Amino acid sequence: MPDLIPLFLNLTGRRVLLVGGGPVAASKLEPLLSVGAVVRVVAPEVRDEIVRSGVAIERRGFVADDLDDAWLVVAAATSEVNRSVAAAAEARRLFVNAVDDPENATAFLSGVVRREGVTVAISTKGEAPGLTSLLREALNDVLPEDLGTWMREARAQREGWRRDGVPMGDRKPLLLQALNRLYAADAESDRASG
Repeated sequence: MPDLIPLFLNLTGRRVLLVGGGPVAASKLEPLLSVGAVVRVVAPEVRDEIVRSGVAIERRGFVADDLDDAWLVVAAATSEVNRSVAAAAEARRLFVNAVDDPENATAFLSGVVRREGVTVAISTKGEAPGLTSLLREALNDVLPEDLGTWMREARAQREGWRRDGVPMGDRKPLLLQALNRLYAADAESDRASG
């Protein structure tokens, strides 16, 4: 498997085709809906939780034309169906996440930690999803609880750097100094109130 480049996609309001209606497809539906994707499911049989989600459903087998207007395809069916999806998507230059089927995938949904505007993603190229899950849990445990404060400070600092023309290479040490000042101010406040 070749190395992958991490990429974050804005799927809000964009069409995503989900091929498959079983438990694996159901597990991929919620993350897609949580980021505002407009999901359409194509599968002969569809689990109740997918039906209850309110997404558009077509109860039949996949055909290549199902890819029309899709920005991303998630294939969560049998390897044979996933192979058909991958071939049709390749012809249209669409990326396919073939769930637990790396041979038929060109995109891999990762383990994700989201906290107050920060997203961290982990991938094992689809080869070890259990390890991805364990790493996601570990990262979630070690990331600071006040990451939102870091994000607000980083955003404010960036605005000033852009305004003042601070070169990109000089920004990281400046951000570290700004974050350290936050903790110094918190420690001072704790001493004053204690």
